[in-house]
Amino acid sequence: MNEISLDAKGQIRLNVLLRWAAEMAQAGRQVPDASHLEVIAHTRVVAIEGAGAAIVDMWEPAISWMLKQAAFGVTDPYLHLPEELLRPEGSEPAQAAVVLVEVPAEVSEQPAAPEPVASAPAAASQPAAHQTLPKVAPASRVPKWELTAIDQVHEAIKRYLKPLEALRARDANEGDTRMVVTDMLCEGLDYDKFKDLTTEYMVKQDFADYGVRIDKQLVAFIEVKRISQKLNERHLRQVLMYAVNEGVEWMVLTNGAVWQAYHLTGGLPVVVDMVFEVDLLGPATIAEKTELMFLLHKEALKRRRIDELWRHRAATEPGALLDVILSDAMLDELRKEVRRKTGIATTAQALSEVIRTEIVDPKLLAKRFKP
Repeated sequence: MNEISLDAKGQIRLNVLLRWAAEMAQAGRQVPDASHLEVIAHTRVVAIEGAGAAIVDMWEPAISWMLKQAAFGVTDPYLHLPEELLRPEGSEPAQAAVVLVEVPAEVSEQPAAPEPVASAPAAASQPAAHQTLPKVAPASRVPKWELTAIDQVHEAIKRYLKPLEALRARDANEGDTRMVVTDMLCEGLDYDKFKDLTTEYMVKQDFADYGVRIDKQLVAFIEVKRISQKLNERHLRQVLMYAVNEGVEWMVLTNGAVWQAYHLTGGLPVVVDMVFEVDLLGPATIAEKTELMFLLHKEALKRRRIDELWRHRAATEPGALLDVILSDAMLDELRKEVRRKTGIATTAQALSEVIRTEIVDPKLLAKRFKP
């Protein structure tokens, strides 16, 4: 086998699969070889040819699930495997064995003449009941609608790369950018131009570029900027105002090339989390871009596939982690660890002060702990 060179993300995928395989092997499960896992980490295709293919096929649902979680940034996703994915699909592969079926001989007054002893017959000459049928790979558990949606997004991204590059090259205005965005929404993300999208959606005395409906329910606002415009916080405040006034949960900012998805949690104050950002003209692979843009597909948004990524990002964003670090329980553990390593006794309050004044970015503190 040729040596495989993995990039940083590929190495992360491989580490996840190797740790999972070690856990399963320790539990007595038969798992794919490390070399096969390396191929899967490189190609992100859960299938191999030749020896070991049957084992990979049986674990395909679990491996696919872990790869998707790893792409979302989940650490050690094998620790969170659903119950039904903790065992291979079907039974463990065993060595092929010929099962002899006894067929009662017809009753006869005269005993049948003994058949001559022959050498071991070739497999092709065995009776059909004795032959080992070829294994059929289990069908993928990915729903048909999801496969269709992923393919639709993938093809649209490939199709619109050149038009987007052309728009950027001539520094197209916002109107021209919006035309391509509309095509992407309709052809790539499956929104109906007339039933699902409302342009210039009126919010009080202002207008959002797009209001997005699914099953007649307003679910998102999309704000479009010219393709050369870098998306910034001022643009976010603009679409946030629309969402707050209309009680809408999802917000999208785009300049055609870069797409940012945000979630709004109501309350005082409201909480805004960036769920993902993808640059269609950036260096990531089309598969990686597809994985994120798929979450904005009409069918995926309808089924709230984006929620899992949002919850993970919300739980691990800097402000949330700062809250964890400065919690009483964590500071107490830090105090104990400092004493264990240095022999110096300190207080939770002193540690909190050091973290706030010398470690954490002051901008984050100002944002998190407003006076």
